Amino acid sequence: MLRNKEFLRLLLIMLFISSVSVAVTFYYSSAAGVIMLATSILLIACTLFFTWWRYREIEKLSHFLRRITSGDYSLNVRDNEEGELSILKNDIYKVTLMLSEQGSYLQKDKIMLTDAISDISHQLKTPLTSMMVMSDLLRADELSIEKRKEFTRNIRVQLERIEWLVSSLLKLSKIDAGTAFFKKEAVSVNKLVEKSLEPLLIPMDIKEQTVNIVGEEHVTFQGDFNWTVEAVLNILKNCVEHTNEFGKINISFSENPIFTEIIIADNGKGIGKEDLPYIFKRFYRGKNAGEDSVGIGLAMAHSIITRQNGAIEVKSEVGKGTQFHIKFYKQIT
Repeated sequence: MLRNKEFLRLLLIMLFISSVSVAVTFYYSSAAGVIMLATSILLIACTLFFTWWRYREIEKLSHFLRRITSGDYSLNVRDNEEGELSILKNDIYKVTLMLSEQGSYLQKDKIMLTDAISDISHQLKTPLTSMMVMSDLLRADELSIEKRKEFTRNIRVQLERIEWLVSSLLKLSKIDAGTAFFKKEAVSVNKLVEKSLEPLLIPMDIKEQTVNIVGEEHVTFQGDFNWTVEAVLNILKNCVEHTNEFGKINISFSENPIFTEIIIADNGKGIGKEDLPYIFKRFYRGKNAGEDSVGIGLAMAHSIITRQNGAIEVKSEVGKGTQFHIKFYKQIT
């Protein structure tokens, strides 16, 4: 306390004022001078005690802050009194709670990142191992031409799978980081559906599936055409994969003053109740997931739609099919 220059200046000023006041008072009256001297001593003593008490409280807060920096968020310095120190204590406690919550979020993010890296490693390890085995087999001189073509084709399929996974992860990373730019333009839902179906026409033709589209050409919403095609494509791809041969996929869309709605439904295997809450979770694979399923397509669709003032819900019943309800709410200007 006495090493504080500001406090020493204050103490010297108080001693100077008290000395002058006592001297002047003694000049007029000895009794009054004694009273003034006693009063001055009492005031200086009270100031010293109060300053010492504040220093002790500040030292407690410093010790508390040092414990916070070491990761101890369990302390509580709040009090119900009035005053500057009480306000400071309450503010420190609020900051402590905020740091505690952020620490919890960071820990959860760390766990999620670890799990994501583990999932990605697993997804890459399987095709890489398969390609390594087939590349070793291709070295054999006695291998027939038919087998060489088969192994080469399989390697190509695995490479395409890896390329899709890496591309999807990069897109998701851009969305998560907020660096993905979403345009705000009038998107024709009819053209959106047609563009999204193009890559799936051959797989649907192989499985002899039919698609029924119902909606008026003037239905639109404000969003990014290319990003939304990516989202709808992944939803349709999920429907095609989980619908048997000769199955049906129905797509309908409409518009009202509040939102534009797109409904994609299939009559496939359906999703179990225990899987429904998690189907938009990254790398989640339900009971009916195929062997090649990565569990990233629906997660990306969800991220793209929600980033464009949209919402997506799913209803499903095992053995009867699944319905995806997409809503793009009108932009408020």
